Amino acid sequence: QVQLVESGGGLVQAGGSLRLSCAASGRIFRLNAMSWYRQAPGKQRELVAAITSGGSTVYADSVKGRFTISRDNAKNTVYLQMNSLKPEDTAVYYCKANLFDGLGTSDYWGQGTQVTVSS
Repeated sequence: QVQLVESGGGLVQAGGSLRLSCAASGRIFRLNAMSWYRQAPGKQRELVAAITSGGSTVYADSVKGRFTISRDNAKNTVYLQMNSLKPEDTAVYYCKANLFDGLGTSDYWGQGTQVTVSS
């Protein structure tokens, strides 16, 4: 079994910062791309940022220049540094990992962590 455990969400004022972490554990043979998604109330889940095993990154236009995704391959952990937060960043943030678990390659999701930005 594979588990993704997120942490770091919370309540912050506009202009503030938060750092999210997501640690993958369990039967992991190879960890490929890791990414962060978010889902605001009444909206579809959307990609925020992604990072490959080699360190290449992509960002949603709405967070470019404010958010930074990074990973520690030794710890099977991905991070999302969020600066200059805006009320519209309020959402549940989910971590996703694409990995080979010995049987096949699949996507695994974390349980989500709430980020609330007050104006």
